[in-house]
Amino acid sequence: MSETSARLLALLSLLQARRDWPGALLAERLEVSPRTVRRDVDRLRDLGYPVRASKGPDGGYRLDAGADLPPLLFDDDQAIAVAVALQTATTTVTGIEEGALRALATVRQVMPARLRQRVDALQVTTVDRWADSKRTKVDSEHLIAIGTAVRAREVLRFDYASPGAAEGEWVPPRKVEPHHLVTWGGRWYLVGWDLDRKDWRTFRVDRMQPKTPTGPRFTPRELPEPDVATYISSRFTGRGEWPCKGEAILQAKASDIARWAGRDAVVEEITPTTCRLILPGWSWTGLAATFGMFDCDLEFVGPPDLKAAAAALAARYTAAAS
Repeated sequence: MSETSARLLALLSLLQARRDWPGALLAERLEVSPRTVRRDVDRLRDLGYPVRASKGPDGGYRLDAGADLPPLLFDDDQAIAVAVALQTATTTVTGIEEGALRALATVRQVMPARLRQRVDALQVTTVDRWADSKRTKVDSEHLIAIGTAVRAREVLRFDYASPGAAEGEWVPPRKVEPHHLVTWGGRWYLVGWDLDRKDWRTFRVDRMQPKTPTGPRFTPRELPEPDVATYISSRFTGRGEWPCKGEAILQAKASDIARWAGRDAVVEEITPTTCRLILPGWSWTGLAATFGMFDCDLEFVGPPDLKAAAAALAARYTAAAS
């Protein structure tokens, strides 16, 4: 009986992985006969899974979407994965807290006692790495709106708060061909082709306010990298653009600064005791603070946003010290 259940789980997993499966290929993957595959398909149908069969020499099977949710079948690894995902889902998305808790309770209720004990033992406490959780969390409705535009291949219009902007301060609406929703470093990003700037751009979703209705459909362009993971990695590990970039002259040896400046920094020796440092950052205030971590005198070269952030930071530190 346990062998049959395990095979049903494997069959269901395969049917969910791709649209159409030839019967012979399913039998080969499951290491059973085509007749056993037919019997297992009938068992899935009895459980409520709408599996459609096609006849002929190339006949096979397809899992259709059903009107009702059939019983869920989880193996041990899937059950643990679902439990962890539901407990940590609220760290980056707002508005789903109650739904995630109810879903976890529902999944737990239908699990066998053995799996329920394992899930109960796995209590995860999530701690936001940022002091202001509003900076990193995104609205679930925004994610749905953006994801729908990505899937429908429709031009997305949205207001956007640029780096360093005050709360509620938005730039004019952007028009973008949305291509991918991704997460990086605990944040959600939209990768898309900016129609006004005629270039690829990466937008933080927590700074976006999608507008309706969406625009016309578009034919997707090819990313400048082989895949979206490579593209995002190149954007945020030195080969691509950061939201902010500043420059300063430091009264220190270039070799000393280079040891601590990080992989994305550019350090140029001016004299044996001075150097030029160019750093990228997520915000002007954060960038000004990074420059200030080096224990030496310095002079900001620019841009003006960096100088303004440094002045505001100096005033804040002065008030704190007094």
